[in-house]
Amino acid sequence: MTETLEIARLGARGDGLASDGTAVAFALPSETVTVRREGNRGHLISVERPSPDRAEPFCQYFGTCGGCAVQHLAPEPYAAWKRGLVETALSQAGIGVVPKAMIGAHGEGRRRITLHVRTIEGAARAGLMAARSHDLVAIDHCPITVPALHRAPAVAVALSAPLGHGRKPLDVAVTETGGGLDVDVRGHGPIGEGVRAALVRLAGELDLARLSLHGDVVVERRAPRLPARAEAWVPPAGGFLQATAAGEAILADLVAAAMDKKTKRVADLFAGSGPFSLAIARSCDVHAVEGEAVALASLDRAYRATPGLRRISTERRDLFRRPLLPIELDAYDAVVFDPPRAGAQAQASRLAESKVPLVVGVACDAGTFSRDAATLIAGGYVLERVTPVDQFAWSSHVELVGIFRRERTRRGPTGLRTVSRIGR
Repeated sequence: MTETLEIARLGARGDGLASDGTAVAFALPSETVTVRREGNRGHLISVERPSPDRAEPFCQYFGTCGGCAVQHLAPEPYAAWKRGLVETALSQAGIGVVPKAMIGAHGEGRRRITLHVRTIEGAARAGLMAARSHDLVAIDHCPITVPALHRAPAVAVALSAPLGHGRKPLDVAVTETGGGLDVDVRGHGPIGEGVRAALVRLAGELDLARLSLHGDVVVERRAPRLPARAEAWVPPAGGFLQATAAGEAILADLVAAAMDKKTKRVADLFAGSGPFSLAIARSCDVHAVEGEAVALASLDRAYRATPGLRRISTERRDLFRRPLLPIELDAYDAVVFDPPRAGAQAQASRLAESKVPLVVGVACDAGTFSRDAATLIAGGYVLERVTPVDQFAWSSHVELVGIFRRERTRRGPTGLRTVSRIGR
């Protein structure tokens, strides 16, 4: 059965929402649409009255692939919607800070993509998952990636052959680097020497920089260096990397710019392989704390090979289980934290108890950032500003950087309570 709905607003995931809460993918506010209802969702059949903000999607897979949510939305309302996601999350946490204008960080495109390889009708196909489904959408290339990644699906299919793609589904992460494509294959168990030799041969034929299985390097033909603030920054095989080069540079600039002339020692928590540490070390000593040893080793190599940096020390530590304590944090003039999507609840609680003058929070989830920000504010910090950064263009994901200063209260000459901010 079909029905007609009026779309009232755009939801947090990019779905159009009717006044009764029905979610309709690819519908926009003010539109009249015909849908087929499936529970609390409506499957879009046709748009009877289109919104003036509707745009023509540029990707042939939009509407089937689950990667992009709002290619059909014009740039200006798109930017307002995405900034609004951050403002809403802050408001729901009781924080009245209005975010700065969103900074576009798509740059030349995504520099990494994870493809799924499945056997369909007897042949290996590589692609992305359909929206809200485990069905594979086989693709020729993803147009939101940098041109060097347009051959990634063909590379993924080729590498699946010696691994017996018909037996197990594979996930193939492909990253563009200065040395060529860096590929990490997951979903396969230990391999024999024959399979390893076949993969080494394929890596040569495909002209890959590095090939690994679950982070275990099979062959490195060229160092997969990344253009960054270091001369020899090579991320660990299969390790985390910001989605776009522009996004990484913008985030690092925002973090480094928050340091003032009084900032001498900085703790970089959840440091990963150190893009923020390398940026901050242009002017400050940095102590990088991270749970993955391979990520810290990558940072240490880049630091030692790059002249002109201040001291960078490293510490391996699970900050979810063992957050830095106030007595440890108080040794620093500033703390930067950039946790995974789950946020840094335990570490934020310890920061709230500390005397650190400046805290810079970087996040890929506005909800968990707002939760952690509320913890810091309750502990006496002021959230000075929040800047959204859009490196996940056309999706509902948004990065953000928040600057916190600790308040200090004192009695003035008249006996009245006054407030100043430490470090200003």
